[in-house]
Amino acid sequence: MATTKGIRYQDSVDSHVDPLDEKPPGKPAELKKLAALGIETVGDLLSHYPWRYADSREVTDIASLAVGRNVSLVAQVRSAEVKLAQRTGKPRVEAKVTDGTRTLDLVIFMPHRGAADFHVKRLVPGSLGLFSGQINIFNGRLQLANPTYAIFGHEVDEAVALEEAEWPIPIYPATAGLESDKIRAAVRAALDPLTEQDVPDPVPDVVRAQRHLASRWSALRAVHVPQTEEDWRKGQARLRYEEAFVLQAELARRRARAQREESTARPARSGGLLEAFDARLPFVLTDGQVAAGEQIAADLARAHPMQRLLQGEVGSGKTVVALRAMLQVVDAGGQAALLAPTSVLAGQHVRTLRAMLGDLAEGGLLGGSDIGTRVALLTGAQNAAERRSNLLEAASGQAGIVVGTHALLSDPVQFADLGLVVIDEQHKFGVEQRGRLQAKAANTPHLLVTTATPIPRTVAMTVFGELEISELRHVPAGRSGITTHVVPADNRPWMDRTWSRVREEVERGGRAFVVCARIDPDEEESDDADLILDEPATVGEAQAAAQRAPKRPLRAVLEVAETLRTDPRLGGLAVGLLHGRMTSEEKDRAIADFASGRTPVLVSTTVIEVGVDVTAATIMVILDAQVFGLSQLHQLRGRVGRGSAPGLCLLVADAPEGTVAAQRLGALAATTDGFELARVDLELRKEGDVLGSAQSGGRRALRFLRVVSDGAVIDRARDDARALVEADPDLAAWPALRAAIHVQLADGREEFLGQS
Repeated sequence: MATTKGIRYQDSVDSHVDPLDEKPPGKPAELKKLAALGIETVGDLLSHYPWRYADSREVTDIASLAVGRNVSLVAQVRSAEVKLAQRTGKPRVEAKVTDGTRTLDLVIFMPHRGAADFHVKRLVPGSLGLFSGQINIFNGRLQLANPTYAIFGHEVDEAVALEEAEWPIPIYPATAGLESDKIRAAVRAALDPLTEQDVPDPVPDVVRAQRHLASRWSALRAVHVPQTEEDWRKGQARLRYEEAFVLQAELARRRARAQREESTARPARSGGLLEAFDARLPFVLTDGQVAAGEQIAADLARAHPMQRLLQGEVGSGKTVVALRAMLQVVDAGGQAALLAPTSVLAGQHVRTLRAMLGDLAEGGLLGGSDIGTRVALLTGAQNAAERRSNLLEAASGQAGIVVGTHALLSDPVQFADLGLVVIDEQHKFGVEQRGRLQAKAANTPHLLVTTATPIPRTVAMTVFGELEISELRHVPAGRSGITTHVVPADNRPWMDRTWSRVREEVERGGRAFVVCARIDPDEEESDDADLILDEPATVGEAQAAAQRAPKRPLRAVLEVAETLRTDPRLGGLAVGLLHGRMTSEEKDRAIADFASGRTPVLVSTTVIEVGVDVTAATIMVILDAQVFGLSQLHQLRGRVGRGSAPGLCLLVADAPEGTVAAQRLGALAATTDGFELARVDLELRKEGDVLGSAQSGGRRALRFLRVVSDGAVIDRARDDARALVEADPDLAAWPALRAAIHVQLADGREEFLGQS
């Protein structure tokens, strides 16, 4: 049996040529166009699903036709001739058909005269046929442009054609020269000869029986050749479940593999670092922090590696939870490694951890605690002496906590007893990178993944299914919150007030971030930013764009900083710079100067998005806010209001009402709930491909499953997949399922799943 791309469902190779591995039916030119759509086998073709269905077609008389309606009518050809366009000379076929009472114009645009002559020969006056397409109006007359048609008696049986004329019309994603009707014909030619035995089903019989699901063959016929709307809806539901089940089966298999691995148990102990740290905490942990801490502590005490995702609201206290986990491991004789995506964030983590631990982070040093450890930093930007010293502390075990960037993955980095790996901002790292760090441990270390980008539960179930999930939904007490406003970029009074508010905040002792999308005016965009520069326009957005002036270039850090330094509205405030091209020392100095107030205004790219914690920062101005993603805007906003003073975020944007950008900004201004914003973001972006392929132009892995709205389907699929994997961890009895997993996670999607 087979699947797409020549990957076989059977483990053994035999001489049988599987029909799903064969080339699709069609001429060489059509096969080339199908290949451009990623369709190289019959299996690929049958997985090229309709993206919509035309209204149920009914044979109708010409008098009842309505503009814009998809119709099918039986009519007699009255005339057909070739006409040439006056300007281009391109041929077209103009024909008239009649139902015996009225006539309807047909026009078929052709690339060359030979093709036009071919249609004229088919459209013999007096012949009867079935004509299908969308009715429009041209020069005051009803017209059927580029219809599909079949002539009775020669090309199609009249009774069959009339019956199928009442069925829904599948409309396929198409390409130039390969219209939907041609793809539909190819699908029928490939599907009609197949039997249930020709189409392997990744959903086992036992699961199908339990869930009352049709076979995959039946589902394919239902979506490609539906006789009613109910048919294609049921077919889609079956394939939707299949997508969820295949993905959850792989996640369950990964969980099972992890549970079979051995890890060193790291139980909590009394009288250690964790107990001393808790006794010194100047605040009370939130209920969420307590619950997450208990879950993690129980995981660490087991002899199987913990695999847990800690996701939380901006400023919800993930660092404290992660630090308490690291201290439990150190108390148990192990070490913890914290992997951060940037040197700025790694340096910020070290400063934060040392400040929170105090003398507990000075083990063996003068004035350090008797039970203390050390916090070491490893980045690629360190000088030789610093690096050598920190490498020694990690290898000897003097540093119970080692923080670093990708430099942690290099061969010279060794640990005395690595017991816990903490991955901060997991989406910045891949499976291989994570594995290289875990490989530095004698036994598989425990794993804690943290993310400050909240993810709806249904998405987390889909892309983090092999991880247990802990959530922090509330910020610690004492924070005053953040207010957000959208400022039209072309409103001069509002812009004047924006910069006046910056000055007022600084005069009250606050600090001000100004965020730009670019570093200098000569570049297209900043390497730090995740911009939405080519977002598809809605109809309203396209109309608004046509009416407004040409788009202004994005503001850049270097030009904005220079402008603000002489701007009278800021009253001569010192302005600093921070961006990705600066060295680590320059970045650290910029942040230190900002925190101390030497440069109370910091113009930056999105390098400050995560980890930068300056409690005096109270206001942020984001220029060209319309080009940033919603989650990134939320992360940026979280850099202010982290102390007792309230935060203010001003989104300076060119986002006309009705555009998707305006909806994003409006949602951000309406709530500070990151989980709600994550849900809105997915809806506005139409979800894309949660396995990542859509972001790089590839084909979607999940065609029917919508992780925002299909939580119940994912729940059922997860339960079924886990039960199956518990009984057969390697899925040895289910080769079709194993092969489907391979296909669904092909083209880099498996890597995305692991790094999500």
